[in-house]
Amino acid sequence: QVQLVESGGGLVQPGGSLRLSCAASGSRFRIYDMGWYRQAPGKQRELVATIASSGETTYADSMKGRFTISRDNAKNTVYLQMNSLQPEDTAVYYCRVITPWNYWGQGIQVTVSS
Repeated sequence: QVQLVESGGGLVQPGGSLRLSCAASGSRFRIYDMGWYRQAPGKQRELVATIASSGETTYADSMKGRFTISRDNAKNTVYLQMNSLQPEDTAVYYCRVITPWNYWGQGIQVTVSS
């Protein structure tokens, strides 16, 4: 069992930035492929970004250039730096262990509004 705890969400004005953190339990974090997903009201959950155990990253097209995923294996933590936020980025953001197991965090609210 892997527990994931997200933090760093909240209310931000359009054009602002936030950094989400996701802390994972256990001692094998460095072998996990990790991801961030989001779900806006009335919409399906969608992929935001992934980072492999190797450090290789992928992004959804709409997030490229604005969002950056990173990880700190010493802290068992994956991050999502979000810049130039817009109202359409409002969603609950979820952290996920993609491989070798499938675990989800509880999610954290990000609201972009003036």
